[in-house]
Amino acid sequence: MNSTIFFFVIIRLLIFLVILPSSISVTLDAITPNQPLRDGDFLLSDKKVFKLGFFNPDNSPNRYIGVWYNNIPIRTIVWIANRDNPIIPLAGPGLLAIHGDHGGLVIYGKDQNTSLWSANVRVSSPNNSVIAKLRDTGNLELLEYNGSSQTVLWKGFDYPTDTLLPWMKIGQNRRSGLIRRLTSRKSQDDPGSGNFWYEIDPTGFPQLMVYKDGTKWFRGGTWTGQRFSGVPEYATNSVRNFENNTDEIYMEIIVPNDSVFTRGVLDESGIIKRFVWGDHDKKWIEGSSNPSEWCDYYEQCGPNGICDPYSNYNFSCHCLPGFEPKFPRDWDLRVGLGGCQRKSGASTCQKGEGFVPVARVKVPDSSGARVNMNLSLKGCKQECMMDCSCTAYASADEREGGKGCVTWYGDLIDTRTFSNVGQDLYVRVDAVTLAQFANDSVISKKARLAISLLSGLVFLGLVFLVWLLVRRKSKAGRQRKYMFFMEVRTDLDDQSKINSELQFFNRTTIAAATDNFSVANKLGKGGFGSVYKGVLHNGKEVAVKRLSKNSGQGIEEFKNEVVIIAKLQHRNLVKIIGCCVENKEKMLIYEYVPNKSLDAFIFDETKRNLLDWTKRFEIICGIARGILYLHQDSRLRIVHRDLKASNVLLDASMNAKIADFGMARIFLGDQCEANTHRVVGTYGYMSPEYAMEGLFSVKSDVYSFGVLLLEIVSGRKNTGYYHDNPDSNLVGHVWDLWKESSALEIIDSSLGESYPVSEVLRCIQIALLCVQEHATDRPLMSAVVFMLGNDAALPSPRQPGFLLKRTYHASGDPSASTEGAYSINDVTCTEVEAR
Repeated sequence: MNSTIFFFVIIRLLIFLVILPSSISVTLDAITPNQPLRDGDFLLSDKKVFKLGFFNPDNSPNRYIGVWYNNIPIRTIVWIANRDNPIIPLAGPGLLAIHGDHGGLVIYGKDQNTSLWSANVRVSSPNNSVIAKLRDTGNLELLEYNGSSQTVLWKGFDYPTDTLLPWMKIGQNRRSGLIRRLTSRKSQDDPGSGNFWYEIDPTGFPQLMVYKDGTKWFRGGTWTGQRFSGVPEYATNSVRNFENNTDEIYMEIIVPNDSVFTRGVLDESGIIKRFVWGDHDKKWIEGSSNPSEWCDYYEQCGPNGICDPYSNYNFSCHCLPGFEPKFPRDWDLRVGLGGCQRKSGASTCQKGEGFVPVARVKVPDSSGARVNMNLSLKGCKQECMMDCSCTAYASADEREGGKGCVTWYGDLIDTRTFSNVGQDLYVRVDAVTLAQFANDSVISKKARLAISLLSGLVFLGLVFLVWLLVRRKSKAGRQRKYMFFMEVRTDLDDQSKINSELQFFNRTTIAAATDNFSVANKLGKGGFGSVYKGVLHNGKEVAVKRLSKNSGQGIEEFKNEVVIIAKLQHRNLVKIIGCCVENKEKMLIYEYVPNKSLDAFIFDETKRNLLDWTKRFEIICGIARGILYLHQDSRLRIVHRDLKASNVLLDASMNAKIADFGMARIFLGDQCEANTHRVVGTYGYMSPEYAMEGLFSVKSDVYSFGVLLLEIVSGRKNTGYYHDNPDSNLVGHVWDLWKESSALEIIDSSLGESYPVSEVLRCIQIALLCVQEHATDRPLMSAVVFMLGNDAALPSPRQPGFLLKRTYHASGDPSASTEGAYSINDVTCTEVEAR
């Protein structure tokens, strides 16, 4: 009996040992001539970021070999070897092997004499020196080792499918003729090559292009040195590299942080979508897509037409200057495909013609354009003027104020307008059109002057009436009040700055509302004066900012604050209700914000406990949105110049509201920076170029926001004293910790452990990006808002450029220290009006 049992046990063990190798999956770190990849096996990258193996789509039995993320729970295929040659289940299990005579790397079905797919590279001696490895970028490579050196014989990144990964190139190798392009799927269930492809068109001035069945479908535009002209969001949501030399032309995405997973996909409908993996949501988050609106699709308005999605009319198509609709009846029916033609009788060849600028556009299709990087914009104009067939010109590179020259000949195809980005295109027009544009500009100036004078007369009458009604004991006092009141009202009216809801109060009304400015109603005091709580006769609660006679905010700052904030409407900006001007009294009346200012919370040992991380992050995002509105989305382009914790108020729901616009400045048109001999602001918040050179721009506010962000995260003042790093302020202290990968040490201890580590670290990194030395290295607020709301990869920050240096006495007493401004270049500024 025992012998019989023993016999059956041996038989079953032998069967198990025979069947086991073919039924259990094997995980490989390399494919070798002696170790192929069988269906059910997996090839892992060194750090186990990506996995290669066999798979089948959800609704298809066909088998493919592909690459996907190893640690993301949603299987996301990013590359497929045999997308157009699947393994049919009836043909038996597949095999990926190294075979020198049949293409180097080969996929077989049941018949291992006939390959279904190969890398199409010959290997002279397919011995153990040739292997296939999967890189941590997702790139499958066929390598040949020769002693200590290795040669890449073939790589999958040279043959993308429908997905663009970081470090994968889109473009063309000019020496070998290899074209790297994305090709869409046929459908969700069929990964075979579809009818859309995405590549770089190298002809003329190279540009990104999506084709449908060989026809241009969407144009991403030319590289402007910072972005592609047709996809402005590329400048903010990723870091891209573009190369164009004699050997190759390509574009690639660069992700400094390899822990962030991002990808681009050309889907089966021809849409380029960009995704970032959200660790919190455990899903792919779509960041942007192109084409996304009607004007994005190729040549919607025909030759010499321009598509303007922001048009006030029902039709987005217009003609470029000097042109008229070719088929007017079609345009009346909102069909613009016929485009535009030169106006009847117009001559643009040595007949007094010139150029008219068209602002913020995606420049026309440049496949037939010429480029000369050695010409300036002025030289470009001369070059185009001398050739009667030249119809337009523009800068080739937006950096350094514009450089290089692109010229167009013949029809201008696929031009569109953007709201706040884009290039200036200079279109050739005849002498009559040129004169009309010049006259329109003159007429516009005269009209504005006439309106201003007429409005001034109207308000002069109102001022005179007020002067008669409001009597004062002193004639001199009445005259001062009249003159100042007139200045304020005239400034408010100038260039249509007045807000019809702005009220002018008399002192008696405000005194009654504040109980004659009683101490009990005093909310706070600053260098400008005091703020009081008041209740108007209608029961509305207000905050009254009463400027002291010796206030650093003088007449100009007062008028400036009223003029600017009267036109602003945003949930993250404090709302002004009115003002009061009597004799030397100057007061601003704001909406009442019950929780006072942000500094009263984050720098208070008790109150800071009321701000958990969720609320702090909401405040951070609110401030960022408010600044973005000032810089980009408001009717005026405004630089605040004094952004700090005490100038951020908190309403009843602890929502952030930016206040104090006395130091703010309006930028006109395309103005991007300005210079002043009177530097005003607050130590620790001023950017280096502003504090030391008087040069300010929107990037000055970005610097201040970065400092404020660090203060919110840490609960410490930037000018505080740090025992562990006494020679530095908060910015320098955080930088030192960041270099040591110890940035979490700066987090406010009142938060305990109840905060998402990745989100807090992301905020610290964004803050360090905002406080970089050079303004050009700092992101725009549009990029900051995007980075705060998305998990996209962030660039690595550089050393901050403006720190506060302290010198301590030998006793080590911090109170005996001196403090001064310094930069990396050790340039100091002494004429700073700090507050």
